[in-house]
This record gives sequence, C-alpha cells and structure tokens, in this order.
Amino acid sequence: MPLVTTTEMFKKAYAGGYAIGAFNVNNMEIVQGITEACQEQKAPVILQVSKGARAYANHTYLIKMVEAAVIECPDIPIALHLDHGSDFEICKSCIDGGFSSVMFDGSHLPYEENVKVAKQVAEYAHAHGVVVEAELGQLAGVEDDVKAEEHQYTDPAQVQDFVERTGVDSLAIAIGTSHGAYKFKPGQNPQLRFDILEDVSRRLPEFPIVLHGSSSVPQDFVAKVNQYGGAMPDAIGIPEEMLREAAKGAVCKINIDSDIRLAITAAIREHFTLHPADFDPRQYLKPARQAVKDMVAHKLVNVLGCNGKA
Repeated sequence: MPLVTTTEMFKKAYAGGYAIGAFNVNNMEIVQGITEACQEQKAPVILQVSKGARAYANHTYLIKMVEAAVIECPDIPIALHLDHGSDFEICKSCIDGGFSSVMFDGSHLPYEENVKVAKQVAEYAHAHGVVVEAELGQLAGVEDDVKAEEHQYTDPAQVQDFVERTGVDSLAIAIGTSHGAYKFKPGQNPQLRFDILEDVSRRLPEFPIVLHGSSSVPQDFVAKVNQYGGAMPDAIGIPEEMLREAAKGAVCKINIDSDIRLAITAAIREHFTLHPADFDPRQYLKPARQAVKDMVAHKLVNVLGCNGKA
C-alpha cells in the first residue's frame, strides 16, 4: 500500500487501547530495522524525520528509503511524519515533498502565535491531503535542535480552544516525559502526570494525544555502551509500564528516538571491541540493524500494544 496518513491509525488505536510507535529515522539501517520488525509483528508504524535528519541524510534520500520500505513491507500501514517542524516553511517543504503527516511545534511561542501558525499549517496541509500534529506545553531536554531547560506542563484549560481554532488533527502534550537519554536524575522517581492526561481526554473526547520524549533508555543498552568504552552515566528514561498505561487511554502516538540510538551504539561498540580487525561497515552495521529490529519488536508488543493491528 502507499504511504498513509495517521487518521485511520489513530481512530483504531484510540478505540483499541493501544498506541502507534513513531520512530525517528536517520539512515537505511534504521529504516530497515524498524519496518522489518513491524512487518513481522503486523504493526502499523510512523516513520518520523527531524530537521536534523533532513540535514544529515538529505530529504530526497529519506523519502526514497521510506518509499523502498513501503514496497518491501506491503502488509503494514506506514506514515511519514515531520518531527518538530519549527515554522510554516519547513512544514510546507515536507508537505510539498511527499510527507503524509507533519508536526508544527510552536510550543516555544506565545499561545496566540502558536495558534496562528498551527492554523496556517493545518489549512495548507489539509488542502494537500496531509494531517497535522501540534504541541501545547513544553518538554525539557535536548533532541537535535529542540532544547528546553524547564518543563512546562500542558494547561488542560487551553486544549479545546487550541484544537477548535487551529483545526489540527492530533496534539502533543507535556505530562512529564522529556527529550534525550537523561530524563531524570539518579534517585529521582520518574512520574507522569496522568491527571493532566485524563483532564485533556475529558475536554477532547476521542481526540488523539501524542507523547514526545518517550524513550525508556533501557539499562541493558546503557550498561553495554559503558562496558565497551562508552561514557553514559546516569542515563534514565520513562518506565515502560507508564507508557503502556498511557497507550491504553487517549495516547495514540508515542515517539521513540533515543532508544534507537542506544541500540545502535551499544551493538557497534560491542562489535568493535570483540572484532577489532573488522573494517567493513557491513560487518558492524548488520548487528546494529538487528539491535534496532529487536528493540522495536519489544516496544510493539510490550509497550505500544500495536502488534497484530495492521
């Protein structure tokens, strides 16, 4: 099947009490690992591209790799999504360039400016058959060009006004997740504000909610990175049981990026240590791709609950 929007994905996810995985892609091995896992698990998937990924891999290369995945994995719905589009122009570029979904991230803007630009993006996108995600509240942490020192929880009192005035199709909210691999300090008890999620869900019945910054930073990956020469002390993520609980409610899309990076890095560091004579990139990228595939399969079944939902 061709690239799809997230509309039907989210309707089914909301009704079924599961979430769709939105996995960031940067190169061929990541695209292959994600989509092969989804094909085997019969799971719908969102492949998302950040501004940094477009700068690194080139828009055209990314589009063509995703198109290849659509051909190789014909039994699953695949959406191609812009992650954290910072202005109208980058959203327009991706809409014109073949994406089926875009996110306008105006969370750093004053509320009225966020409304204004989100509405502009939504009107242009809908005229071209593309869906739009926006964000209210702000996540702390660092991911590519997205940086914030302080967390600003979403104000549930704003969500209905925002959605009605902008016409966006899904909404990312801030309930305690954060970007990057260092989401919490050692000894700090990770918590998500499910009370905010429930309030938002009550005000926006059957409307798809999105969680950014939702990598769980598996400690076996962190341990392997450190064992084989890395330096990632105190990397802590979101407990997977909390994400599964969120997926049972209004959360229809959960973003995962850092876990992919960790899986790849751990596999490559291990390979270089155990096989120091290897210099062919295929020798170490093959286990890296397998590590991504295994990690994604685990997420699909145990965290997102979307296996078998294609």
